[in-house]
Amino acid sequence: MDDVMAATEIVDDLVGPEGRQDPYPRYERLRAYGPVVRTGAGMLVVTGYQEAEEVLRAPGFLVEDGQMRAALDPGFLDHPGEYLLSSSILQRNAPDHGRMRSLIASVFTPRRVAALAPAVTAAVDDLLDDLARRGADGTPVDFLDAFAFRLPVGVICELLGVPVEDRHLFRPLAADLTVTLEFDPDEDERAAADLAAVRLSDYFAELAAARRADPRDDLVSALVRTADAEPDRLSDRELIANLALLLVAGFETTGNLIGNALARLFAHPEAAAALRDGTLDPGALVEEVLRHDPPVQLTSRLAAQDGLTAAGLPVEAGTAVLLLLGAANRDPRRYPDPGRFDPWRYQAADGREPAGRPLSFGSGPHFCLGSQLARLEAATALPALLRRFPDLAPAGPAPRRTRLVLRGYGTLPVTLGPVTPAPVAPAPDGR
Repeated sequence: MDDVMAATEIVDDLVGPEGRQDPYPRYERLRAYGPVVRTGAGMLVVTGYQEAEEVLRAPGFLVEDGQMRAALDPGFLDHPGEYLLSSSILQRNAPDHGRMRSLIASVFTPRRVAALAPAVTAAVDDLLDDLARRGADGTPVDFLDAFAFRLPVGVICELLGVPVEDRHLFRPLAADLTVTLEFDPDEDERAAADLAAVRLSDYFAELAAARRADPRDDLVSALVRTADAEPDRLSDRELIANLALLLVAGFETTGNLIGNALARLFAHPEAAAALRDGTLDPGALVEEVLRHDPPVQLTSRLAAQDGLTAAGLPVEAGTAVLLLLGAANRDPRRYPDPGRFDPWRYQAADGREPAGRPLSFGSGPHFCLGSQLARLEAATALPALLRRFPDLAPAGPAPRRTRLVLRGYGTLPVTLGPVTPAPVAPAPDGR
């Protein structure tokens, strides 16, 4: 069997049920054929870190936008789920991508994210209090529902200006909508995604109208002002699409990151103990989770012109390039012993430089705007969780979701054990 046929079989296995549950052995089988390999469909598959980053940064490789997709599949925009995301920065190229991204980026600057730290800490403490109440009698609690997703949805909704009483609506809608990012969803999944898109679009259209009538100090109000004053910078369609994207991306990936992190900590009690007693930097732990089991496993690009290359291979215009971020993060040329979970690799020690950041949030023009906020939320939540519940333990099987692009658990049941009292805030006068 030649390399092309072998790679094709591995990719087919990867997108099947077993591959979605555990993609990492399939990544290593692909890596054996080189950092970039062709498949029988003419697609290039990238497993190398350097090669993936080069494609993500190269201006000749573009995301598949609505215009490209319509040329291949004219009926795809009949699906509201596809239509909604195709109008957002996620699936737009220059100049539209930069035009829209510049409006949103100001909310996610390092300075603004750092200023959110007290609010994130307060949100974590509130959720830990609620978690303690839920599990006080020893009953197992689903950590994802009770904490991992509630934290980021609360933070992003606060930024957007979504009322507290509406926030419970969004996790199921996000889970349904994001199936459009997966390989070959079935008809029931597509129907659920379309319904979620309609509901999200209607919700944000109503919220935008409310903010036009009564502006607040939130992102929805700011974007509405721009859309009204400068429609060439942001159309109504783009406004709704990007609000929905910010909401979904703002907690879907971060919730999975926190859930994946706790599962890794259960499997590595030495890391949990070090995080609890402060000898392991929370930021290092988060980076290693992002590298070892990232919530976003892959992305793709299309070659927009002839004359491009990837790892020295010529890439013809129109070629699809599948970038396996989960594989690139385990490239042994970048990370020694890459299959080992080792958060200390991100801490300088004995003259060793910390490991470089993984590609979990992408690179280049589409680098994730919310990456620093996601890191802040996870790095704040995990040590606080372990200190509050020193005997936190798994309470049964934790099934994976049947997804490949967005990797996480369907449920993560835990028992809390004895609860450490919540820290008492000092009085205003310091006494």
